[in-house]
Order: sequence, then C-alpha cells, then structure tokens
Amino acid sequence: MSEKLLRVGTTYIPVTNVDLSSEWYIHKLDAELSYKDEDKAILNLANQSIFLVKSKENQSANFIDVYGEERFSLTFEVNGLEALETLHKDFIDNGIRVGTIENRGHSGRNFVFYDLDGNKFDVWSELSPVFREKYFISQ
Repeated sequence: MSEKLLRVGTTYIPVTNVDLSSEWYIHKLDAELSYKDEDKAILNLANQSIFLVKSKENQSANFIDVYGEERFSLTFEVNGLEALETLHKDFIDNGIRVGTIENRGHSGRNFVFYDLDGNKFDVWSELSPVFREKYFISQ
C-alpha cells in the first residue's frame, strides 16, 4: 500500500443544542465558528475541524472501558506543565467543569474537562514532537 492516513481532519461531537454548545465552545475554548445551521456547527479548534452535531439527549463521545471507567475519546495537547497549569486555572475561572491535574505514570501531566453535554476531554502537557517541529515551537 503506497498511501497512508496523514492526519485526523474532523472530530464529531454530539450536542443537544447547537446554538448553546457552539457559543460555549467559542467563549470557553476560544474556538472559531466556520459554519452553523440548526443541525450542526463547524468550529476550528486546536488545528482541527470540530463538528458539533445535534443529537438526542444523553448522547456523548465518552465510553466505558473494561474496568467500568468513563473514558474520553479526545486529548488536547499544550506546550508544557506551566501551560497546563495555567489552562487548568483559566478553565476553573471560566466555570468549566474540570478534574484535578493528574500524574498518570507517563511523561507529563493531564486533566479532564467537560462540555455542556458531558462530553469528556483530556488535556496533556506534552506537545507532539512532530507538531512542535512543524510549527517551530520551542519547549
């Protein structure tokens, strides 16, 4: 096979109210709105397209692992522990539901946060070396 997958271009997130959710993502996470209608909003966030798709209630992108723990399906990256700690504080100050900063036994630290519909996301303090190199980001 000569071709390969190059990147994740779009992530779809279920929401019950496209208007409220898109405003939340714009104001709380600094996303940029590209398009919106009654069924979806397309946002630019973290170098990716995020589609907020109108869904039935009690839907989320979360899943339960084999140990019965609710898991997230998406991890955002920041550039270092100081950036992680600052973002964690900013999220708390902005009324975003967040977990504590955790040491999960691998490099860096993480915390989780939730959107209005309970979609759970992770933030990691370690920026991908490929992304860092491509965008000339120093540590």
